[in-house]
Amino acid sequence: MADMRAIGLMSGTSLDGVDAALLDTDGERISAFGASAYRAYTQEEREVLRGALLDAGAITKREERPGRVAEAEAIVTRAHAEAVELLLAQENIAAESIDVVGFHGQTVLHRPELGLTVQIGDGEGLAQRLRIPVAYDFRAADVAAGGQGAPLVPVFHRALAKSSGIAPPLAILNIGGVANVTFIFSDGEMLAFDTGPGNALLDDLVAERLGADYDEDGRIAARGRIEEELIGWLLAHPYFARTPPKSLDRNWFSHRIVGHLATEDAGATLMAFSVRAIARALDHAKEKPARWIVAGGGARNGAMLETLRRELQAHVTDAEAVGWSSGFLEAQAFGFLAVRSLRGLPLTYPTTTGVREPMCGGVHAAIRPAT
Repeated sequence: MADMRAIGLMSGTSLDGVDAALLDTDGERISAFGASAYRAYTQEEREVLRGALLDAGAITKREERPGRVAEAEAIVTRAHAEAVELLLAQENIAAESIDVVGFHGQTVLHRPELGLTVQIGDGEGLAQRLRIPVAYDFRAADVAAGGQGAPLVPVFHRALAKSSGIAPPLAILNIGGVANVTFIFSDGEMLAFDTGPGNALLDDLVAERLGADYDEDGRIAARGRIEEELIGWLLAHPYFARTPPKSLDRNWFSHRIVGHLATEDAGATLMAFSVRAIARALDHAKEKPARWIVAGGGARNGAMLETLRRELQAHVTDAEAVGWSSGFLEAQAFGFLAVRSLRGLPLTYPTTTGVREPMCGGVHAAIRPAT
């Protein structure tokens, strides 16, 4: 099959901004990666998005937009459009040369046990503004068929590892607001699931107490003392013992669980919780990975990476060390998934989301004639 040129978009649970990344792919192999761009959310936009996460708890049907969710959806759509426009402008790329945009949207509610997952963002509106076809709403079909709807990127991880010549057994760990892992075993099989909280709890803590977007390089957490008893209690949550595939809603755990601690101790405890939950993922792996490759915001947290090395007793590197992009890996993934969706190739598998059989997904928004 011929390659298609795609732009992938991602706005994760950390609510920092929108990543846009260009790649060429036929949906099975990755021929080339291109330029990337980043459009940060403003502080005011983040406040609306955080409010929308709270208000989304009232959603019982996917089309509902209570409280601040409707305002947040408009912000998400506009910010994603501006991210694509920035990428095209800075690289002098014509919109007509792009075959598809992969638009994940912003997850505000993820309750697959109730058959409910909500990613806000107007895919149709985005396609008309950009004048580029858009593939979006990637999770819904999997959830409707009984899957977890997450994680979606393992099939991209496998293609990426193969194209890079990195032999399994291998773990690819994405630490966003929620952390997820893809195990690729020696026989080529995958196992993927959300390990637990990633950056979200620590981000929420420093936002509330210090007005900061995140704990840069984990410096605050690195100075604190871990409350071991609390960590033990948190890891007793049934989620961590549950057999994967499984996925986690961002709001299942709250940073306020450490509300009684000083900020540095609270940060240390929350970071340790995320790292030890990642280590617990090995309980479900049939083969211990020879190396871990870390992407997402957590890959920029030196204290977290060092803590991971101690906990995992393994070779742990960030994505840049193997020539990948830590910051734009998920955006690249959604460009890849958009092409797979257009070509009817599976996005999810029994060992990645628990769906009964490999499934395609996504909704396709074509460009309507101008009126």
